[in-house]
Amino acid sequence: MTTVKQILSVKGEDVITGDASMTLGQAVARLAGHKIGALIFVDGDRRVIGILSERDIVASLALHGARVLEELATAHMTRKVSTCTREDTVEDLMDMMTAGRFRHLPVVEDGKLVGMVSIGDVVKHRVADIEHQASEIRNYLFTT
Repeated sequence: MTTVKQILSVKGEDVITGDASMTLGQAVARLAGHKIGALIFVDGDRRVIGILSERDIVASLALHGARVLEELATAHMTRKVSTCTREDTVEDLMDMMTAGRFRHLPVVEDGKLVGMVSIGDVVKHRVADIEHQASEIRNYLFTT
C-alpha cells in the first residue's frame, strides 16, 4: 500500500503557506494564484496553527459579506487541524478524509509541517495501486 512518504517523493514537499498578517483577500489571491484549495498557516517554527480552505472562505462570505476580505485570514481559518505523517497509508488518509469531511491533510513530523496531501493525490495513488494489482492478476492468469 502506498504511503504518504511515497506520495511526497513524487509530488514534492513544498507547501504554499499563509502567515498571520494576511487578510482573507490576500489569502484568496494566493489560493487562486497557485490554483490550490487550501492554505496552511504556520508559526515561525513551521508548526501548524490552522488551515484555510475554500469552504471556510465561502462560509465567511455567506455569513458576513465581502467586507470579511479585509479581515485577517486567521480569523476565518479552521484551528483544529487534522494531520498525518509520512508513514500513514493511502487507506489511512481515505479514512481520515472521509470521517472528517475534508480534502487536505498537512503532513507533520516532530510537530513541524513537512508536506501536504490532497484528495487528488490520494485518488491518483489509489488508482495507480488498483491498476498495478489488476496488472499482476492478469500476468498471473496468463502465465499459469
